[in-house]
Amino acid sequence: MRIDLHTHSTASDGTDSPAELVRNAAAAGLDVVALTDHDSTRGHAEAIAALPDGLTLVTGAELSCRLDGIGLHMLAYLFDPDEPELSRERELVRDDRVPRARAMVGKLRELGVPVEWDQVARIAGDGSVGRPHIASALVELGVVESVSDAFTPEWLANGGRAYVDKHELDPFDAIRLVKAAGGVTVFAHPGAAKRGDIVPESAIAALAAAGLDGIEVDHMDHDEQTRARLRGLAANLGLLVTGSSDYHGSRKTVRLGEFTTDPEIYGEITRRATGAFPVPGAGGSRRP
Repeated sequence: MRIDLHTHSTASDGTDSPAELVRNAAAAGLDVVALTDHDSTRGHAEAIAALPDGLTLVTGAELSCRLDGIGLHMLAYLFDPDEPELSRERELVRDDRVPRARAMVGKLRELGVPVEWDQVARIAGDGSVGRPHIASALVELGVVESVSDAFTPEWLANGGRAYVDKHELDPFDAIRLVKAAGGVTVFAHPGAAKRGDIVPESAIAALAAAGLDGIEVDHMDHDEQTRARLRGLAANLGLLVTGSSDYHGSRKTVRLGEFTTDPEIYGEITRRATGAFPVPGAGGSRRP
């Protein structure tokens, strides 16, 4: 089985619609794909309706969190999307996205970048506007060569010149809320230092003690040394180890299925979840 547990659609900051994403996942030879848009489950219905034969969809979201001033992302899988407390927190994060993005556009203009809000809004379309859309605007303007090049201290990285804080969950609250909604939590790309400051291993240990289920180890922003370190940390803490593409369509160079999760780990995630179940296409199965 080929299993990719971290992808994004136009419901947040990817370039594939949810329907296109699941079709592309099947074409890429995946057996299981998770749709984990930022703080949103809005793309799930469309993805389910378009799910091809033989592909199983894991519903989820990537929750925006902050710990001791450091931003981090928490992947949440197979939770009840209608659980009221978690739904309310996701709405608070989403509602803050437009004012935050407008403030970053303002900072960029102060820095001499001729970016316009209408340009960013056009790129975001119906998605939840965020930094990748602003980064794409910088690419269009020739300020940077790629979206990744915009995520530096010079521009949009955490603490960068044009960075603006937004409403974010405390990760301990995120774990509690996801578990109360029957879901499973995995700390996304915890060693992605090029994105900005990362939390120390002691914080990951504390999150594990609070009920964190796993950490995403095999990811494009982790080099081999980082992966080895995180794999050892996961073993010491009893955490599940996942791998995923963090696919954003054409917004990033990573391909669907470039990194994958072991089927046994996937099976354990589905066993722990009680809020929702994987959705099979006509040729798929509910359990690996």
